[in-house]
Amino acid sequence: MADISVTPRPKPSLRARLEQPIAPAGEPCWDLIELLFFAYRDFVGDPDAVLAELSFGRAHHRVVHFVNRNPGMKVADLLDILKITKQSLGRVLKQLIDEGYIVQREGANDRRQRLLFVTPAGERLAMELAGLQTARISRVLGELGPGGREMVRRFLAGMIDAEDRDRVLRMIARADRARPRRCDGAP
Repeated sequence: MADISVTPRPKPSLRARLEQPIAPAGEPCWDLIELLFFAYRDFVGDPDAVLAELSFGRAHHRVVHFVNRNPGMKVADLLDILKITKQSLGRVLKQLIDEGYIVQREGANDRRQRLLFVTPAGERLAMELAGLQTARISRVLGELGPGGREMVRRFLAGMIDAEDRDRVLRMIARADRARPRRCDGAP
């Protein structure tokens, strides 16, 4: 009996796929797609105004947020969370360190590690930005009523790639245990 070797056909390039006629696979979820775009725009819009006063952008916000929630996190872990280049993170971190919002320390066991912590000013900034976003979230959760928070949480967790979901949920749970204050949906 002869061995049969099947080589999978390579997936066509994006350019080739875009040149093909649109297949009738069903209408996209336009309303939900657009609601997510607009919700994100407004969710980050409030903090954007505060950040602009400091000449910071959304990357600064994400760094301050995650370092505040995970004191002592490694630069490598932050890169993994943010999915940005080392060069991009380096520029943002340098600015946050130079302006006194973040400090970087050597690891106790491995001096090559760079561990990140917010300064008191960094914590105040993180809390200011989170407060703006919490007000928006709390207003909506109050409108949804009982069970709304858990439904939203399940939806958002479901939007995370399956292979990354458990890691993200563990990271959130760890940060919640360290700082147990929670958004309760109250106005």
